[in-house]
Amino acid sequence: MKKEHFKHINTLFVVIPMTLIMAFVGLMRNYGFGEDWFLKFLKAWSVMLPVAYLAAFIIIPNARKLAEKVTSKT
Repeated sequence: MKKEHFKHINTLFVVIPMTLIMAFVGLMRNYGFGEDWFLKFLKAWSVMLPVAYLAAFIIIPNARKLAEKVTSKT
């Protein structure tokens, strides 16, 4: 598999469980297990997933550069 494809798939496998957890926690914190909580959960997650996936491609390279700067100064 090409390295670029691996990067996209790997990021997706990180983003999916994290957004599931965050959507669940946010929903339970704000609404609890009220009526149609599952539909609200799916709506929240469907917005969070693409936003987090795109943000990951901006944040990860910058975090890597910052980590390299911090660790190389020691």
